[in-house]
Amino acid sequence: MEKHTFHIPVMGIGYTVDSPLKVAAYGIDSVISLVDDILLEKLRKYYSELNKLKYIEISDRTIDYRALRITAYLNLMHDLIQIKIDKLKNVSSLKADILIDYIKHLPSGSELKKRLLQSENIEEVKSLIQCNLKPGHIDVNIMTKIDKTNYIDHEALPVEYNDAHAALRGYANAKITSSIVFSAGMNPKLYNYLENFEDFYPDASGFIKKKIILKVSDYRSALIQGKYLAKKGLWVSEYRIESGLNCGGHAFATDGYLLGPVLEEFKKNKKELYNTTHSLFMDALENKNKKRSFCFPDLKISAQGGVGTAEEHQFLLKHYGLDSIGWGSPFLLVPEATTVDVDTIDKLASAQEKDLYLSNISPLGIPFNNLRGNTKDEVKELNIIKNRPGSACPKKHVALNQEFKKEGQCTASREYQYLKIKQLEENDALSPVEQQKEIAKVKEKACICVGLGTTALLNYGIDTKTEGKGVSVCPGPNLAYFSEKVSLSNMIDHIYGKVNIIKRNDRPNLFLKELDMYVTYLSNQINEQFNPKQNKTLTKFTNNLLEGISYYQQLFQSNFNELVEQNKQALDNLSDKYQKVIDLQLQLQRT
Repeated sequence: MEKHTFHIPVMGIGYTVDSPLKVAAYGIDSVISLVDDILLEKLRKYYSELNKLKYIEISDRTIDYRALRITAYLNLMHDLIQIKIDKLKNVSSLKADILIDYIKHLPSGSELKKRLLQSENIEEVKSLIQCNLKPGHIDVNIMTKIDKTNYIDHEALPVEYNDAHAALRGYANAKITSSIVFSAGMNPKLYNYLENFEDFYPDASGFIKKKIILKVSDYRSALIQGKYLAKKGLWVSEYRIESGLNCGGHAFATDGYLLGPVLEEFKKNKKELYNTTHSLFMDALENKNKKRSFCFPDLKISAQGGVGTAEEHQFLLKHYGLDSIGWGSPFLLVPEATTVDVDTIDKLASAQEKDLYLSNISPLGIPFNNLRGNTKDEVKELNIIKNRPGSACPKKHVALNQEFKKEGQCTASREYQYLKIKQLEENDALSPVEQQKEIAKVKEKACICVGLGTTALLNYGIDTKTEGKGVSVCPGPNLAYFSEKVSLSNMIDHIYGKVNIIKRNDRPNLFLKELDMYVTYLSNQINEQFNPKQNKTLTKFTNNLLEGISYYQQLFQSNFNELVEQNKQALDNLSDKYQKVIDLQLQLQRT
């Protein structure tokens, strides 16, 4: 079967929480967040009852409940997807809805799609499906930094009961064959914990049941993490490169590394990356008495962040030799693929550039893409007006700040904000203006670990008494150019160039959009948030940006006509941005 050349990355906590159930039967990979075991348990109950399956609650009084809930939810997803696949393989009519749906969602132009459409024999169709149907994976995501220590009676539990460790264990014990995506950087303790589970190692034939994917923003980080894991006999099957700023969710601006040059570096060094890590990998397997003489696992490179047209999709695949492209934010407008409540999807469909902005609302202290007017922010502002800033913090997934409490507090929580504001008010070293500025920063934080999951509860009519009805949403800026709900088949056709669902004609090329965001970010750092200690970092940032712009100038001049019709306009844009960065560099040198 011709595989789809796109995947659906994790979005928020609830937006892709059941995407595999919706798209896996069509051969599309998608990623579930493992942050919120409470949400997963509620959805397991919902889907069990919907499908008339026995449901036994895993309460929070159960030992290791977080891991057990995750395992149970992933197993249920696997079983429900398998039921769909079995029905498809045993289809009895050429006019069956399930068959029509399957064909409609195959890659445009695929040979299998062509043969199924031409066939008039149901037995031939069944044979083709049984031989070629490969379901998409139930992949999962763990943000490595969300690894809160848990306590019982004020005593810290062993590290394996930390949030990320328990989530990893829950995934490792599930019966699914798929990949785990690690994002937000390296967590050595968590990576070490992988060694405890056989599914991450190759079997006698070299097959790895549970593969490792690293989400990275530059080659150096990929090499460091890949070597670290390889020395443990753990193979990184895919490096998923994400734009630092032109993406959804948390945004990591890196040191000014632009997507194009980063992809170029991976393209040039892929063989070296493979050989270096494979040698360490094989030595480690031998040291662990797991020697596999003929174990040569695949190494895939994929990219995501801001891709929005078939031309961009194809260019990235061909020019950089990528294996897959992540399409995130546009899928928020596809109810057949993601889970978005009615009110939020309407807001997303009407969002313009000004409505999508990089905020400071995340309790993790990392810039966070946000939608103006989302209901969680409205709840936050109402609490401030009532002079009760902060959230009740019912789930505590990001209760990582230990300034006032050993067990940790979320900086968006009411408890933390009360204590922090009191501390600032009593700080005589601050002027009244400085004091109010710092207090405003405290109040800005929002309870996103709850808000990013509530959409699924609202969508399915599940009780939100604990969570409230406020919804957080974190689309990338690319969503501004998609303006209406679309069907899954239409989105697939758009990705492969069969149709164009973008109504506007002013959408910038993804590289130019990202560059513009980086220049704006740099300008803000120098003009609004400058700290003399940042001088060295910002100097490196400007140098990397200038190198990136030079790379794009050469790329646009040589073979970029297939992506940008108005090539001269693009080159003029690059020249303007180059001069802007030079000016900012001179300004930085004068500070």
